[in-house]
Amino acid sequence: MEKPLKTPPVYAITSVDHALRIASMLQLEGSLTVADAAERLGVARSTAHRLLQMLVYRDFAAQGEDRSYRAGPVLQLAAHSGSEISRLRTAALPHLQRLVDAIGESANLTVRAGTTARFVASVECSQALRVGNREGMVFPAHRTTAGLLLLADLSADELTEVYAAATYAYEPQTRPDLRRLRVELTRIRKAGFAVNNGRSERGVVAIGVPVRGAGRRVVAGVSLSMPSVRYDRNHLPGVVAALQKAAAGIEQDLTPLDG
Repeated sequence: MEKPLKTPPVYAITSVDHALRIASMLQLEGSLTVADAAERLGVARSTAHRLLQMLVYRDFAAQGEDRSYRAGPVLQLAAHSGSEISRLRTAALPHLQRLVDAIGESANLTVRAGTTARFVASVECSQALRVGNREGMVFPAHRTTAGLLLLADLSADELTEVYAAATYAYEPQTRPDLRRLRVELTRIRKAGFAVNNGRSERGVVAIGVPVRGAGRRVVAGVSLSMPSVRYDRNHLPGVVAALQKAAAGIEQDLTPLDG
């Protein structure tokens, strides 16, 4: 028996439907201009522009220097592997909680999509002064601890390719100096951890280590974030050791599924 055609919901919301259709176009077909979107949807350009701007705001789209739109970090992550992100979260959450219990600071798991880093899991500590839940937030990768760890796993050619394709639609001034970035990534690669002191957010220090998946490639970064007033450099070796233990636990929990 043939499956019946889908029927629209009784209380269909046209604007939501339009936004979802644009998101599908961006993910499946590539870049799109305001004029393209307006023609495909049969709406005014002003309406298409508002829809695209909302998708940009929620990271489903990104606008390039040529004013066209492309799939944003959320759609890029979905295309990369939604199931992989889900597996990472499931494996990481118990270890993030143990980190919080052991160190008393908020813990995060972060992945990379292009030149951006997205927090996909977060566990807050219970201290009154703390770094809040970061889940779902997106930052330039070179400004976050885990983002730097993920970039450090790229070869020189891969790094060049990633930044050659970037548009910096949100903040063009945030484009990094690749020469200086390469030097920093070499240092991080050798150290095996990264420290971010106020780079992504003023008054916040984050310390992170890589999480490796199949083929020993870095698939995520696990980090602890704390107010800078509580950061003590003398405690760094102990914090890094706790992070490495958590990363090893996440990797072990991923291994049966990778094998």
